[in-house]
Amino acid sequence: MFRYLVLLLTFLAAILFIPGCDSGPKITPLPADAVVLAFGDSLTYGTGAEEEQAYPSVLESLLRRTVINVGIPGEVTAKGLKRLPQELEEHQPDMVILCHGGNDFLRHNNKKKTAANLRAMIELIREQGAEVVLIGVPELGFGLQVPEFYPLLAEEYAIPFEGEILINLLGDRKMKSDTIHPNSTGYRLMAEAIFELIDNAQRK
Repeated sequence: MFRYLVLLLTFLAAILFIPGCDSGPKITPLPADAVVLAFGDSLTYGTGAEEEQAYPSVLESLLRRTVINVGIPGEVTAKGLKRLPQELEEHQPDMVILCHGGNDFLRHNNKKKTAANLRAMIELIREQGAEVVLIGVPELGFGLQVPEFYPLLAEEYAIPFEGEILINLLGDRKMKSDTIHPNSTGYRLMAEAIFELIDNAQRK
């Protein structure tokens, strides 16, 4: 009985003291002079709010790091993939927040191709030596749901993933400026969720 108790206590201690065993991917802490690139479409650009209210601007004040907004409204992932190398070369970011795919869904583009484009973007960012943070974009339908390939990509590349915030915002009329974009309050909440994700990943 005593031996069993010792083994049980040892097992519990191991679980308690294994750092980050159930806390998801970790990332290298951003240096004070870090550059963060917010890459995406209108959700990144901030359609529905003033420039200073877009999530990258709010996130910059929370992170206390430079956050560059390179969102382009209406862009699909195929065009984003073609544009990304130039943005990486120009800005040399330490981190890229990737929030893309919504326009593919609105245009009923092939989901396998959308996933492949996002995978290629992640690999390009990794080749540049930057951290990647992935934001899941919900697909409109009978309900809001983030396609399964987003969390699968995050798991495959062991990168921080936020899959709830846009579902919550776009499912609440008070948080939206129109049917598919947050308002200023929504973008602030989006920035806070991304900041929390990054902050937690850096602390592991």
